[in-house]
Amino acid sequence: MAISGRPAPQGTIEPRRSSKWGMRCAPIDSGPAPDVLMRARAGDHGAFGELVGRYDERLRRLAFRLLGCPRRMDDALQEAYVKAYRGLSSFEGRSSVGTWLYRITYNTCLDLLRSESRRETTTLEVLREQPDTAPGPDGRAAERADLAAALAALPPDQRAAVLLVDAEGYDYDAAGDILGVARGTVASRLSRARSALRAALAEDEGGPT
Repeated sequence: MAISGRPAPQGTIEPRRSSKWGMRCAPIDSGPAPDVLMRARAGDHGAFGELVGRYDERLRRLAFRLLGCPRRMDDALQEAYVKAYRGLSSFEGRSSVGTWLYRITYNTCLDLLRSESRRETTTLEVLREQPDTAPGPDGRAAERADLAAALAALPPDQRAAVLLVDAEGYDYDAAGDILGVARGTVASRLSRARSALRAALAEDEGGPT
């Protein structure tokens, strides 16, 4: 389901966690206005567009990093929004709307990866969260390329843990709600992912692994 426009997020809270690996940490959202959620649950298309527009940029970032291709990202988001629209009337509020949308998007991406039955690749755009016009050192692009390659080499479940906790600023409990696993599983996946990233980056720099 396409949405018209992408309203700027409002009512956000800056995350307490600083981003690792040089990735920018997204603000934690405080949730949509109650009337918007109520109208969306009643089938108001405009309210639903406003609701998902609040999270669209972050959901696209997650989908792109998992799938590594703009076309596949668009396909996944289209399917995820259809699922969200159809399921919103039964949304019980046991988690935040943002967590619920992240979970739908994550599961849709995993379904797409499974259906293709092949290892996905990620382009260098994986780290381009926002346009960065500030000049940087000559080695910055190479460092970002190394990180993109290291992230692409992770299994999707580990990559999602890194993205949610280290890039999006979610704590282990919230990330577990999104991924549908226990807090300890998030911690385990994150530990393995961070170790793999450190080893890959050290190898790229010519250091010990």
